[in-house]
Parts: sequence; C-alpha cells; structure tokens
Amino acid sequence: MRPLYAVPMGIAATGAACLAYSAAYEVRSFRLRRVTVPVLPAGARPLRVLQLSDIHMVNGQGKKQRWLHDLAGLRPDFVVNTGDNLSDPTAVPAVLDALGPLMEFPGVYVFGSNDYYGPKPKSPTRYLTAMFSGDHGMNRADGSARRGVKGAVHNPWEDLRDGFDRAGWLNLTNTRGRLKIEDLDLEFTGLDDPHIRRDRYGMVAGGPSAEADLSIGIVHAPYLRALDAFTADGYPLTLAGHTHGGQLCVPFYGALVTNCDLDRDRVKGLSRHSAAGQDSYLHVSAGCGTNRYTPVRFACPPEATLLTLTPAAE
Repeated sequence: MRPLYAVPMGIAATGAACLAYSAAYEVRSFRLRRVTVPVLPAGARPLRVLQLSDIHMVNGQGKKQRWLHDLAGLRPDFVVNTGDNLSDPTAVPAVLDALGPLMEFPGVYVFGSNDYYGPKPKSPTRYLTAMFSGDHGMNRADGSARRGVKGAVHNPWEDLRDGFDRAGWLNLTNTRGRLKIEDLDLEFTGLDDPHIRRDRYGMVAGGPSAEADLSIGIVHAPYLRALDAFTADGYPLTLAGHTHGGQLCVPFYGALVTNCDLDRDRVKGLSRHSAAGQDSYLHVSAGCGTNRYTPVRFACPPEATLLTLTPAAE
C-alpha cells in the first residue's frame, strides 16, 4: 500500500523541479520571434522592425545585456521599444549600454509603469489564484493606484529618456512622430501607459495622416480602450507589450493571465483586433524580462520580435 504522503511529496517534487527550471533556465533562454505583417503600400520593399519590450533590467544580468547587445546584428530598419525597461532604479546605465548598438538605428519608444516606479513584491501564487477565480486579467487596476502613492519608489526615468533622446529615438508619450525610412514616410502615434492611467488618447486622436505611407499605434499595455481607439481611428497596426506572454503558462492550455483586460488568446504574438467596424493587426510582445520579485518564466521564454512589414494584399 502506498504511503499517504507519497502523492503530496510527488506533487511537491514536481513543483520544485518546475520552479527550478523556470527560474534557472527558461528565464534566461532568450528567443527571437519572427512575424510578417502585410501593411505597407503596394510596391514598397519589406521593412524589418525590431520590437523590444519589458526588459526589466536588474544590475548583474550580464547574459540579458549581451543578448540585447547582439540583436544589433539583425540590422533592423528601425527599433520599437514598448516600455518597462527597468526593474532596478540603478539599472539605467546597464539598459543604455545593452541597447547602445541598437540606438545607432532609428527608433521610437514609450514607457511603462516600471520605468516610472520601482516594482513591488508579488507572489507567484497570484497566477494560480487568478486562474481558479476566473480573473484572467489579474490586477487590471494594479498600476492605476501607484501614481502618486506615498512610498512608491521613483525610478530615474528621466535619465533613460535623455539617453534615448540623445540617440535620436522618438519619444511617443501621448504624441506623434515621423521617421523617413528610405522613400517611406512612417508615422507613429504613441500613448503613455494605460496600466497607470497615463494614456491621453484625446491628445493624439484623429487617425493617420493622409501624407503618411504607414501609421502605427504604439502603447505599453494593450488595454482594450487603447486598442479600440487606435483601430477605430484607422491604424492598420498596433504594437504593445506588458503581458510577458502570461509569464507562467500551462502547456496545452496557455497563459493563465494577461495583467490587463486583453483576452488570454492574444496574450502574445500577432492577432487581429476589431472596433467600430474597423479591423487592424495587433502584435503583443512577450518581453524579455520579469519583475525582479518574480524572476521566473514557464512555457513562455523571454523574447524580442523581428517584424517584417510587407505590402498589403491588393
């Protein structure tokens, strides 16, 4: 007869093995996702876009720094950084050093809540709690109360902004920007982070400019109000991050949470979004880091994305 403690001990051993794998291996198993998006005008040559998101840099993460550094070898036409670069208030130099070679290419950026504020301790068990409660969004308003909260750690986001600006990257905080890539006029419309309610779509509303060859929406957290606004205004593509791809996923089931009001089926990768009778592409990066207090990933490796933009079908 099997001892009564055999099954619980087996479950505990399996859990410990999964935790060790997710913390010691997968969280450093960096990948490159490749995606093709048909949004360019007819006859245009393809454009290669490197999207980075949720780096969550902590000092001492040498492997992550080297991997980011080496991505410059992809020679993208431009770079899109969708925020949450920091998870350590002293890590701005490490971020700028890691991204240094990439900042030689044209780029645009928005910030996420963790660029502005230091992270708070969080228990990984919240993922399971969310799954069993049915709240797959999990803490949808978690960041909304952090703005101005007494005791919140102020990250030196100004130094990060200044470094990006010196490199010529466009700051898209509730504003628009333009890049000329060869003979294409590219327009970008950005929002500050909806997760902490800093998005102000009214400041950028009105849809793509008639003179632009392509207009792209940029936002950190893919909250539906932001996606709906971009899509309803006629933007053919929106790029976002924030979700970490779910971070802790279950094989054959997928992500347990999205950390916003986006559905789990679109927690990462390319999908379609519809609003007000319009249809657009959405790409959500799974990101390449984690909150410093939950340094684990399972069935969801850290990643960057190389998007190849091609002419839209006639």
